[in-house]
Amino acid sequence: MSQAGGTPAAETAARLRAEIEQHNVRYYVYDDPSISDADYDRLMRELQDLEAAHPELVTPESPTQRVGAAPVSAFGSVRHAVPMLSLGNAFDEEDVTAFDRRVTDTLRGAGLLGPAQQTEYFCELKLDGLAISLRYEDGRLVQAATRGDGQTGEDVTSNIRTIKAIPLQLTGPAPKVLEVRGEVLMNRADFEKLNAAQAKRDEKVFVNPRNAAAGSLRQLDPRITAKRPLRFFAYGWGEVQGLPGGQNGLFDEAPAGAAEASPLPEKFHGAMLDWLASLGLPVNVKHNLRATGAEGLMAFYAKVGALRASLPYDIDGVVYKVDSLPAQKLLGFVARAPRFALAHKFPAEEATTTLLDIEVQVGRTGAITPVARLKPVFVGGVTVTNATLHNEDEIRRKDVRIGDTVIVRRAGDVIPEVVSAVLDKRPADAREFVMPKECPVCGSAIERLEDETIARCTGGLFCAAQRKQTLWHAASRKALDIEGLGEKLVEQLVDSGRVKSLADLFSLRPLELVGLDRMGQKSADNLVEAIDKARAPALGRLLFALGIRHVGETTARDVARHFGSIEAIMDADEDALSSVPDVGPVVAGSIRRFFAEQHNRDVIDQLKAQGVQPVAEAVPQDTTLAGKTFVLTGTLPNWTREEASMRIQAAGGKVSGSVSKKTAYLVAGEDAGSKLTKAQELGVTVLDEDALKALLGES
Repeated sequence: MSQAGGTPAAETAARLRAEIEQHNVRYYVYDDPSISDADYDRLMRELQDLEAAHPELVTPESPTQRVGAAPVSAFGSVRHAVPMLSLGNAFDEEDVTAFDRRVTDTLRGAGLLGPAQQTEYFCELKLDGLAISLRYEDGRLVQAATRGDGQTGEDVTSNIRTIKAIPLQLTGPAPKVLEVRGEVLMNRADFEKLNAAQAKRDEKVFVNPRNAAAGSLRQLDPRITAKRPLRFFAYGWGEVQGLPGGQNGLFDEAPAGAAEASPLPEKFHGAMLDWLASLGLPVNVKHNLRATGAEGLMAFYAKVGALRASLPYDIDGVVYKVDSLPAQKLLGFVARAPRFALAHKFPAEEATTTLLDIEVQVGRTGAITPVARLKPVFVGGVTVTNATLHNEDEIRRKDVRIGDTVIVRRAGDVIPEVVSAVLDKRPADAREFVMPKECPVCGSAIERLEDETIARCTGGLFCAAQRKQTLWHAASRKALDIEGLGEKLVEQLVDSGRVKSLADLFSLRPLELVGLDRMGQKSADNLVEAIDKARAPALGRLLFALGIRHVGETTARDVARHFGSIEAIMDADEDALSSVPDVGPVVAGSIRRFFAEQHNRDVIDQLKAQGVQPVAEAVPQDTTLAGKTFVLTGTLPNWTREEASMRIQAAGGKVSGSVSKKTAYLVAGEDAGSKLTKAQELGVTVLDEDALKALLGES
């Protein structure tokens, strides 16, 4: 559709759009409106009337086009070009000091800091909202997605377009591609108004601004989102491609794992945020600050803590980031978090309420956890009705009784916990908690082994509460290795009632799988084929797949080699099991108790009926490392830990998960942690990958 560029109507439309967007920024970003609501509405109506009279002037970026998309039945998925990582947490000054020491030592070792220099950080508020990624192409907003699992999020583009703080078109020269990371939130005053309006209409009220923001953004109808007072602050970026005007990036590396280099116009984190602000994106410039060393970080933390209550929105801490982007690149990442950044949380919030009852929940591994049922209390930003009591010993140690007035603590997203009882308010009829003898889900015995704090259901393969975890574990790569049977699919199969035991997996057919979420004909055929391949597992893999407590993959393999068949293992007594090298009384007792349960033996019979026939374990011919126990830690340059473990075991060695006096060698890669420290303390020989290869006779 052509535009009447240069006409009086087009010039008026451009002026109105610019003026409205300017007022949006002043109101939604800086809380500093320069006109009344009535005057703002007048400008919007004038633009709407003008566009109605001249439809050729309408553009996707016009303020009038923020709302209008039809409701959707479900959100689509978006795979992030650059992962949206989480942050490591600090809760006290010692954590912050340790973080600064690690960063500074690394940068000095690499020559990026002099002996007397301290690390420069960029400090920000940790906003209590919903993380969002905005994708701009040629300056135009084309997609928005939630964080999701960090790799894949939900497509909320239509809803994001309704947030007036977010520009639909960037100002000034923009890159070909720019992913902006930030937080969608709601001011406390706006939250109170929203709840008052919701209550007046007899509709759901929200417990806190964060839930209100998240719930508003995940509305299937964007017209509802448009009525919610959402705001946005940018704090980072993902993919950046094609800087304007052929500009060469000063720092040609992606900050968080992009597949290709991302040309960045600045070399400092703070300068990058200034650049984002220059493009018209809201940045929290008022409270961001640079600081030097741990002392500077703690000063920023104290300053923000003092003004926290006066802020118009909720925060749950502050964030420290190394300011230099080359230094960030050098520090890199560990697991799902960057080494160059840290979230420093504020202290937990506490409140008092009445403990109405104590019930037990059965975890996915059979752990029995006492749960406090509480008189509802508002703490840490949410209404709490349940709180963990951890275990029976903790209840005794804290002397918590049913009927007590108790102190409840909640910090951020941490599960609420009962801290203590208020003894001077204890009623005369307060009752002590008694751990039940039977599982409330399956009726199996609850047992607590000597020297263990956790009581557990002995139901194993039979207990419905443990079913999903059991099946997912059984399908994992180190067990039956059923490719395509992930956690979400297991949940669907169990929730539908189709799969109630491990044996049920082997009766699945493609026709009944087609139609499940993300399961087409080809995927269904591939899954059934993978299940068929698992009908002849190595005996050790099958034993490991059963999920017997204390029986890891190495122990399972050793037991399988010793007995040769599942029947012999099932019938072995504790003395026979203890005769297996490195199998002590705890492991032997665990195996014996597992097979003493008739329902677990029934599952083995059901597996046989489905054609599952385990293959005897081969005894390694190479005895180069016979009798030697290895522990692996850190990331090796070329081998995965599994590959290294297989080579060690093929040479007759054993692989353990913990360092002890029996450990012959510790194989340490990058980011070796506490295991390396313990090995050094015990005098265990430490090898790198090359030394391990030499020991194995490989070049």
